[in-house]
Amino acid sequence: MTKTQQKILLRCTLLASAALLPAVSQADHAWGSYHWARTSNPFTLKLGDNVNSTWDPYLVTASNDWTASSVLNTTIVAGGTTGRKCRPTSGRVEVCNAAYGNNGWLGLAQIWASGSHITQGTAKMNDTYHNNPPYNSAAYRRLVMCQEVAHDFGLDHQDENQTNANLGSCMDYTNDPDGPPSNEHPNAHDFDQLVAMYSHLDSTTTVGSLPFAPSAMHLDFDKPSRWGQLVHQSADQRSAKYELDFGGGNKILTHVFWAEGHSHGRHQND
Repeated sequence: MTKTQQKILLRCTLLASAALLPAVSQADHAWGSYHWARTSNPFTLKLGDNVNSTWDPYLVTASNDWTASSVLNTTIVAGGTTGRKCRPTSGRVEVCNAAYGNNGWLGLAQIWASGSHITQGTAKMNDTYHNNPPYNSAAYRRLVMCQEVAHDFGLDHQDENQTNANLGSCMDYTNDPDGPPSNEHPNAHDFDQLVAMYSHLDSTTTVGSLPFAPSAMHLDFDKPSRWGQLVHQSADQRSAKYELDFGGGNKILTHVFWAEGHSHGRHQND
């Protein structure tokens, strides 16, 4: 058997294996009950572009991919902050990149919530890792951008075991993002989950609303010491969630995508 034939056989085997994983791929993967309040569907969520020219194509791809949802559209607008600070803007998501340092994380998504309603969000890509192997590939950049933006919709992961066969979703952790199958884009179950999350309508909207805690916007939330309490960690520690509770139902929630070998929750240089 030639190498080409072997590669084709491997691709077919992996695709077949992924198809045999309904228990994983069909699991609920909402980020709790958090969602944007809105009075009609589909609603349009603005993505503030604070990324540089390297990341711009990946933001465009993620925006186009998620706009395929029947309940949610996204549109890219001028950023309201800078990559380093990445301050949130009420009623939308700010997307940023910067060399945030050797703090362990590849990507970071944060939502500000009032009760179960998301009021604003940020998605950050850490160039300290993405400028170096293995994370300086187009496949990793597409995966991380797609996933971090989607966390700000209220989506969680389909699978957190990076050694499992790829599910063909950017909401699936993997050490081989381009597969096969590729984990660089959403899949049908991601769109089904969005429909389930946004099937009801609200009597008010948080899209374009005022922030619940203006003073909280002046803090830097890229440091683990500012994330509050660890509320979930995957078995391999590559994924973690934190909750900072301001009381009165107001919280900041952080979703962390740790780099390989840096999944320690907190670091000595926080």
